[in-house]
Amino acid sequence: MKIMIWMLLALTPAAAWSVYVFGIHALVRILTGTLSAVAAEAIFQKLTGQKITVKDGSAAITGTLMGMAVSISTPVYAVAFAAAFGIVAGKQLLGGLGKNLFNPMMFGRLFYLFVFPDSILPWRAPFTFEAVSGATPLEILRETGQTAGIPLSDMFLGLIPGAIGEVSTLALLIGFSILVYKKFVRWRIPAAAFSAVLVLAVISGQNPLYHFFAGSLMFGACFMATDPMTSPRFPKGQIFFGIGIGLIIMAMRWWGWQTPGEYEFTEGTTFAVLIMNLFTPYLNKKFKPVKK
Repeated sequence: MKIMIWMLLALTPAAAWSVYVFGIHALVRILTGTLSAVAAEAIFQKLTGQKITVKDGSAAITGTLMGMAVSISTPVYAVAFAAAFGIVAGKQLLGGLGKNLFNPMMFGRLFYLFVFPDSILPWRAPFTFEAVSGATPLEILRETGQTAGIPLSDMFLGLIPGAIGEVSTLALLIGFSILVYKKFVRWRIPAAAFSAVLVLAVISGQNPLYHFFAGSLMFGACFMATDPMTSPRFPKGQIFFGIGIGLIIMAMRWWGWQTPGEYEFTEGTTFAVLIMNLFTPYLNKKFKPVKK
């Protein structure tokens, strides 16, 4: 599908930047996610007697996103399992492309967060790959209550520890602008999500730019929440969908919880998108244009 090709091109700036700052470790995980998702879809369809549809590119997109949503500390097998689970449980078992209620990548990421919660640690510093502890922007926010300590310029460019494809806001915006220009993306969703985050950050006296540049807000709002198969079709529904995502993300950033191990859920993008996916059928029905 044409949109899938452009989606891969849009992810290229963030992927290329991650390989630049994190080296071969990032590339291996991105490729692992991509190949695992494609293989899982082909094998499942073969075993169930269905037509193999991996050429449409949707599985490759899911896997690439999964590979970009982990750290370079994450074992390769964890990336592979998460990508395969997202495709099989989050897509194929629910009817396949266009029939799945949940975003497959986010479904796989939820599996990853609960089955391998601490495998994302330790975070690694760009270029040096040295282990860092408690140094991501969101961890600093949770520990100190302050949006300070890491320069906004480093967060915007992608010179901070974090998940492979999420560290550079600039690279993500470049890719997202491609999708907007080609009219392949539902831009109202991230716009509404960012607006909700902006309002809540200002009300709480925090720097909204810190929230925009930290964690997976930019990555999730621009590339996962806008999935045409699992997000609302109509403008008003998209706005409500995006606002809901922004509200849930901020709630998780303020009041997230810690796993029995060491990993603390300071980021709620995965939960936000999956929860709002539940409302997609209702929003489509509620805001469907009435023919006159």
